[in-house]
Amino acid sequence: MTEILTNNELLFCAVVLLVAYFVRGITGFGSALIAVPLMSLVLPVTVVVPVVILLDYFGSLSHGFHHRKQVQWREIFPLTPFTLSGIIAALYLMKTVEPGVLTIALGVFIIIYAIYALLPLDIPTKSKWWAAPLGFLAGLVGTTFGTGGPFIVIYLTLRKLEKLPFRGTIATIFLLDGGMRLMGYTFSGFYSFELLMWTLLSLPIMALGMWLGGHIHTGLSQQRFVQIVSVVLLGSGTALLMKALM
Repeated sequence: MTEILTNNELLFCAVVLLVAYFVRGITGFGSALIAVPLMSLVLPVTVVVPVVILLDYFGSLSHGFHHRKQVQWREIFPLTPFTLSGIIAALYLMKTVEPGVLTIALGVFIIIYAIYALLPLDIPTKSKWWAAPLGFLAGLVGTTFGTGGPFIVIYLTLRKLEKLPFRGTIATIFLLDGGMRLMGYTFSGFYSFELLMWTLLSLPIMALGMWLGGHIHTGLSQQRFVQIVSVVLLGSGTALLMKALM
């Protein structure tokens, strides 16, 4: 795999990973949203997604442990069964359905939500019934494209979590969701020795990005935090849409 990449392409992948996990360090999510569509410009999606998902899992371990006292378990339990059903559906669809249409739909959806979130409007409901559709979509889209985070972000935003409980809770959700996805990828034969080596070599870049982003996060106000989350969604949705239309 690496033999088909130029030095500039390898540098591009390294910079993308650094930026993606810098954003993850600030917001608590967003690494896959940035890394998957951009790295897929030079590497196959079947390589990018399993590597990024595994890196995200290590990142979630770090965030989950650091903010373990802030985890809101009552927000996690309603999501879990629906996320699992989405993962099962995605593992089947990955081998039977053309993902292009879903990629376009996902990009459009993220852009629309990001614009809505940036407007000074109050979200009208805190209902836990949103766990069903958003949990299912998180599992389905997250397994297929490695970008299910926006649906979890939307759910936790609807539940009105503050930034520290948000970070701890979303990291724990990613741990549970990521663990189920990793099992699915493993049993489906997506991981090879070469992919595991790519992940190992990428760990220092991930750690540096999250460390830098974590230091930026400490001085953020709640308003600024919401703005950063929304801008990340807007940029990621645009990148996904551009990749799908290329």
